[in-house]
Amino acid sequence: MAILTKLPRAAALLGGVLLAGCAIVAEDDGLLASTPIVRALERETAEVIEVARFSRMRAGAALPAEWLGWGLSSGKRQTEYRLVHSAAGTALEAFADRAGTGFYRRVRVDPRRHPMLEWSWRVENLIPGANLRVASREDSAARLVISFHGDAKKLDFDDRVRLRLAQAFAGEPLPYAMLIYVWSNQIPAETALPSPQIDRIRMVVVESGHGHVGQWLTYRRNVLEDYRRAFGEDPGDIVAVGMLTDSDNTQQVARSYYGDITLRAP
Repeated sequence: MAILTKLPRAAALLGGVLLAGCAIVAEDDGLLASTPIVRALERETAEVIEVARFSRMRAGAALPAEWLGWGLSSGKRQTEYRLVHSAAGTALEAFADRAGTGFYRRVRVDPRRHPMLEWSWRVENLIPGANLRVASREDSAARLVISFHGDAKKLDFDDRVRLRLAQAFAGEPLPYAMLIYVWSNQIPAETALPSPQIDRIRMVVVESGHGHVGQWLTYRRNVLEDYRRAFGEDPGDIVAVGMLTDSDNTQQVARSYYGDITLRAP
């Protein structure tokens, strides 16, 4: 649910034409994957919320049951995720061989109370030809994806059409909005940009180019402020955190490692 779909712009426009006569305007009719999460989960209240503690797990062990694959029904080759030894301790390895599926955990966190996101990752190689601004080449060796709930009544017709088409394309619905921290081949760090497929997905470049390839890097971001800058409104609850290493558009190979992830009070 929490991971970016690859929805060509032409397909989105075509979907708008095909669905123009059958728009559904109910408050929420199964459109948003975030709705059942906020209904099922209580908000977490600890000062430090441990979204992922891969470092405490055993390399080679089965993946934690609360972590789920995303996009498995899309027909894409699956990115392989597994627990491995690394210089930073046990980490989650992501290996994409012309693949584009994600891995995520459902949570429910108020970003006003826990705005500080911390994580680490290591990228083994950039993807030749990848470009986040071009739908047909939108791949990245490392993405951290934060999914948010929101008021479905705020979505306009175009948003609904694109979300419906994305659901049909990926085999499962998307949340209200997604904020993705990403490593780019060439776009400068701190650039914020929309997904070339779906406007409800915004990306923030936190690393760019080859300079730190092969190194463990740690980040600390204020998710509340980043969301406000990206969407021009306050966010609803965080409902999932996930990662995506994808190389399906460029038909290349990528390998990355993800470390621990936490959300904290200021």
